[in-house]
Amino acid sequence: MALAKKSGTSESISLPSGVSCKISGQNIEVSKGSVSLSRKLAEASISAKLDGDKIVLSSADGSKRALKLVKTYAAHLRNMFEGLDSEFVYKLEACNVHFPMTLKVEKDRIAINNFLGEKSPRYASIMPGVSVEVKGAQITVSGHDKEFTGQTAANIEKATKVRNRDRRIFQDGIFITEKAGTKI
Repeated sequence: MALAKKSGTSESISLPSGVSCKISGQNIEVSKGSVSLSRKLAEASISAKLDGDKIVLSSADGSKRALKLVKTYAAHLRNMFEGLDSEFVYKLEACNVHFPMTLKVEKDRIAINNFLGEKSPRYASIMPGVSVEVKGAQITVSGHDKEFTGQTAANIEKATKVRNRDRRIFQDGIFITEKAGTKI
């Protein structure tokens, strides 16, 4: 018995009040007030169109993969709508047992000096549109784009990853302690 393949898949996301949307080709740009976020649909088989106060994501392919992609981009758009209203905030904490490290925010990166007594500083890149604030051992990363904010926090955490040493003894590092209001 052969199963009939679906002809296509689509999902519509309604625009929140006060949000304007502009779609040009594979680019979707949403804005509210002075905050504007954009996303490029990297998959050529997924198309987006504006239908009144809804964004319709669709694919001519009815496969499971196409459905997963449509649902993924719908989730990204919902995150963008949430980011238009409020910022995503990640809190990190610098922990040191052996050597006191110093943190300094430069233009598009954060410099971590004296980590495990190293003479050369380690750097973590800050994504565009994300602000990083350092107060002692507390680091606050905030931004309207959820992916860029999370990637910046991950870059800072990854820059202080300890390799080739016993983690039970060398517990130094910078760790994410809170994500957008949720304690870890």
